Amino acid sequence: MNQNMIDVKGVTKSFRGVVAVENASFVVPRGGVTALLGPNGAGKTTTLRMILGLARPTSGRVAYAGGSAPRIGASLDGGWGSGQVSADADWDYVAGVLGVPRSRVEEVREYVGLRAGDMRKPVTKFSTGMRQRHGLGIALLGEPDVLILDEPVNGLDPEGIRWLRGVMRSFADRGGTVLLSSHLLGEVEHVADHLVVVNKTVRFAGSVDELGVGAGRGELEGQYFSLVGAGRSAA
Repeated sequence: MNQNMIDVKGVTKSFRGVVAVENASFVVPRGGVTALLGPNGAGKTTTLRMILGLARPTSGRVAYAGGSAPRIGASLDGGWGSGQVSADADWDYVAGVLGVPRSRVEEVREYVGLRAGDMRKPVTKFSTGMRQRHGLGIALLGEPDVLILDEPVNGLDPEGIRWLRGVMRSFADRGGTVLLSSHLLGEVEHVADHLVVVNKTVRFAGSVDELGVGAGRGELEGQYFSLVGAGRSAA
């Protein structure tokens, strides 16, 4: 069995002549948590969108284990929601597309910590933390093999961040694959098995041990900033 669930091969993406991602290559190992780490504007979200097929690479390609895309649940840009109807209606719509029963909707709603009263509101009335829980819930509805989360800790309080770490760790420990993006080094080192450090292109890809997470905090930060310091990104 291929140990890598996703293989990004020399991917470049340009928007109107501005390079957002340049010749990026890395793998996402199966059954672990991989963090795409870099400063704001480093091309993380663009990379995730190419992996999801929401943006076409200018060059390069994305390959999946087995040759076809696995079941993927994703939450980008703070989660999906129409904003025109209740969050419950949004979930029912997605559940209908996926063929998911109402019992699964209720199970996931409780799991991500959204109350029944919350679900009667449109997502536009949610706090940032509630939007994150909403997006995560929709991503989990279809029982995916791969979970892709864009800046998932944004807006969560410390208790929520700790809970989210547990969700990601549990998902990976059951054989799932997690790929998340973050600009927060301190968050990533608590949950990730593998790191991909980016700033327009890939600066490092490997295990957390290879980057030196076992080293002192100051040394780890120094290694990270030395990797991303060269070449500020434009997208």
